[in-house]
Amino acid sequence: MKSHHGIYNSSIEFTPATFTFVGIPGLEAEHIWISIPFCLMYTIIFLGNGIILHIVWFDPALHQPMYFFLAMMAFVELGVFVSTLPTVLGIFLFGINDVSFGGCLLQMFSMHSFTLMESGVLLAMSADRFVAIYSPLRYTTILTIPRISWMGVTIASRSVVLMFPLLLLLMHLPFCSHNALTHSYCLHSDLIKLPCGDTRPNSIFGLFVISFTFGLDSLLMVISYVPILHMVLGVASGAGRWRALNTCASHTSAVLVYYVPVVSFSLIHCFGHHLPLLLQAIMAKVYLFFPPVANPIVYSIKSKEIRSSIVRTLSKKRGVVSQRIL
Repeated sequence: MKSHHGIYNSSIEFTPATFTFVGIPGLEAEHIWISIPFCLMYTIIFLGNGIILHIVWFDPALHQPMYFFLAMMAFVELGVFVSTLPTVLGIFLFGINDVSFGGCLLQMFSMHSFTLMESGVLLAMSADRFVAIYSPLRYTTILTIPRISWMGVTIASRSVVLMFPLLLLLMHLPFCSHNALTHSYCLHSDLIKLPCGDTRPNSIFGLFVISFTFGLDSLLMVISYVPILHMVLGVASGAGRWRALNTCASHTSAVLVYYVPVVSFSLIHCFGHHLPLLLQAIMAKVYLFFPPVANPIVYSIKSKEIRSSIVRTLSKKRGVVSQRIL
């Protein structure tokens, strides 16, 4: 039996046909103008991370463990980009505020999986820095391509396996007629506010997922940096200490770029219910968009090798274009 809002199953459960996105509360009339910064951010994400993937793949000088992990990060951030693109631009550019039930669950699964992968890649990059500083002579023999590939597969598998039960739990919950989502994409924390049934299993398992990924990864990163700092501080010369610290600067910046928005958004979600909806919506955007925008910029600024490779690539492209014109 169908209704205007959804589809009734043979039981009393209710499955919405669509969810409706609010976008940014109070600024519905300005969506076309808001689409401009979003289009700019998506362009930066696509170009920045796409360039990093391109130069790491094609430049032999970057075929080192550190840059393979950086390429992993760029790939994951492009995954976040692809996951959020349809609904965000649909809302702000084309005025499409509805998404199907299945499409919403697919976006939630994909977006959160890639977000969890980001945390895992940051942990792998901290292991890379640990080996580079603690055992530099064995760096490339320890972090071989097969081992790096295995780490990438493990990171991806962990994220997908942890997200799959949350997807199944949501699919079997009865929903009420209320189907409005407060953000521009399908967040799990937003979706579990809508069902009529008991969402405690979702909340408990969601807390486990956060603890097993963000919590465990950040703890292991801190632990890995303790011996790194101990070794760096033991270096006799100031120049040597600076060089050693500089090798970790890009990774430390990436960790801050990722975890500061995550922690801020989590605190607002847990304790900031009294805050304006506009602020909550902005923080949700910062949580997802700031790391993919900032990381390519950070690595381009901090890494001389990345800058040099970009210059070499652009010079080759310019030379090829000139030859074709002539």
